[in-house]
Amino acid sequence: MKISVSTYSFGPYRDRGMDFMIYKAAEMGFDGVEYCFEREHTDAELASFRRAAEAAGLAPVCLDVGADLLSGCGGDLDREVDRLKREIDRAALLGVPMMRHDVSAGRDGNGDPVDFDAALPRLVEGCLRVTEYGETAGVRTLTENHGYYYQDAARVVRLQEAARHRNFGALVDIGNFMCADENPPEAVAATAKYVVHVHAKDFYLTPGDSPAPDGAWFPTRGGDRLMGTVIGQGDAGTDRSLAALAGSGYEGFVTVEFEGPEDALEGIRLGREYLTNKLEQIRRGGSKKG
Repeated sequence: MKISVSTYSFGPYRDRGMDFMIYKAAEMGFDGVEYCFEREHTDAELASFRRAAEAAGLAPVCLDVGADLLSGCGGDLDREVDRLKREIDRAALLGVPMMRHDVSAGRDGNGDPVDFDAALPRLVEGCLRVTEYGETAGVRTLTENHGYYYQDAARVVRLQEAARHRNFGALVDIGNFMCADENPPEAVAATAKYVVHVHAKDFYLTPGDSPAPDGAWFPTRGGDRLMGTVIGQGDAGTDRSLAALAGSGYEGFVTVEFEGPEDALEGIRLGREYLTNKLEQIRRGGSKKG
């Protein structure tokens, strides 16, 4: 496995621009960069990002975009799919081989909640239409366990099983399973056969019925509380998730996603250091067994 970093992780340092983030990623020793934009960029800007990454020796890994196949574009699936096709065109300009998009927040165009079973056929249709276009552009499309509604292993598996397309896969975020009150190593193991790309993220966990702690905590789906932190310092069990991925044969990128209160550059550096050490331990363990 190789290690990349998402521009999302840079937090307040994102204001310094893409050249700064690419330079810092290369300086820290990352293998690749993943893009998560706060605004729309021109084609010329996207091409310049591609050149900057190439000059820095960083592999372009993935473009992350928002989406909602139930309520996006006012609930008009055709318009939402067309919008995501334009994002695929941007991914191609960046030179990334993958684009990740959300699935849904679980509400229809009128804001009413939609049962996952009832929504699944539409979600599958949208994902397939997007990935079929992605295939023509040389961009593989992925959905991430993200946004409460589509954040548990069972739903990831159901969507992947129902869609079944060679250009479609799962982006598994290790820490995000905690938002659905799941044990990340178990959830990663349950979804590993569908994994095309991985995010590493960590959270501190505290029970919802305990006194409210200080800090930027947010609720899980079941009412416990999470707060972001440096990878390896929280409760996600990232080392065991990495071992499960290695055991499944995964050899792709693991992207650092940092969203803790610590300084972003330090959080990114420490996250990469942790992943590097754990992956080396796993490699050595595998070598000894083999």
